[in-house]
Amino acid sequence: MTDQAIEKAIFAGGCFWCMVEPFDQQPGIKQVISGYTGGDKPNPTYEEVCTNTTGHREAVEITFDPTVFPYEKLLSLFWKQIDPTDAGGQFHDRGESYKTAIFYTNDRQKKLAEASKQELEESGKFNQSIATDVLPAKTFYPAEEKHQDYYKKQRFHYKMYKKGSGREDFIKRNWSKTPNKAELKEKLTPIQYHVTQENGTERPFDNEYWNNNQQGIYVDIVSGEPLFSTTNQYDAGCGWPSFTKPLNRNALNEKMDTSHGMRRIEVRSDEANSHLGHIFDDGPIDQGGMRYCINSAALRFIPKDELEENGLEAYRTIFE
Repeated sequence: MTDQAIEKAIFAGGCFWCMVEPFDQQPGIKQVISGYTGGDKPNPTYEEVCTNTTGHREAVEITFDPTVFPYEKLLSLFWKQIDPTDAGGQFHDRGESYKTAIFYTNDRQKKLAEASKQELEESGKFNQSIATDVLPAKTFYPAEEKHQDYYKKQRFHYKMYKKGSGREDFIKRNWSKTPNKAELKEKLTPIQYHVTQENGTERPFDNEYWNNNQQGIYVDIVSGEPLFSTTNQYDAGCGWPSFTKPLNRNALNEKMDTSHGMRRIEVRSDEANSHLGHIFDDGPIDQGGMRYCINSAALRFIPKDELEENGLEAYRTIFE
């Protein structure tokens, strides 16, 4: 990433804790900072902003490489994190400091933001008007250290907050795709359908990717959503593809699984709600200690040299 390629985008989407994770793990994203902007008070504190008297809103400043992850894709991802019809805040957070906005940093961003808002308005997806403001960027003030990367530092509380505030359910209700079971039976092989739709498990050492040694990306067999990379795949000796981490944790949902008399953490894809496999804590310690044990039948492999023709050219950077 060269200095010439770097841009900044600023989005206000309600509580800034919930606006870091969706962007943080995308290709081409260099940094995501939680902070305050839109007002005139220099160096505001969290407590001051929460009074809704400073004019500032909680926001995130994203440093990105537009040649890898274009601003248009940032806008698309932004809309899917918020209730754009809420003019008084976001979910159970109310007031000026929680109102949504796109703060553009140049004329091109302004045009793209306004066009994106208009497109959403005209799509008819929501019955109410789009209330998100499109405003010129003002000075961005980073928030206190305890608020940075909150989803990593306080993972349990973050998940509870995102669920309890109503944001998580809103996103699922409005943006998740519900696959048509009849169509999937036609599209998928019997084992792919059994694994993804019936929580099945394929046989170890007798599946497509358990010993794959090509470089590339694995996507959800149902939705095509990017999930894992061979850069994080390793031989765990279990007979299934194993990964130390996903491409984007926001693309996965974790659920308690008590089937077969065991207590395990199930992994499902966020977009298609496909059953993928399970997470265990016996992975490589130097890489976080986690093992994502995934069924090959839930995945489609796209070799590194075919990423561009599959619309995934942004992920080439992870192999460089």
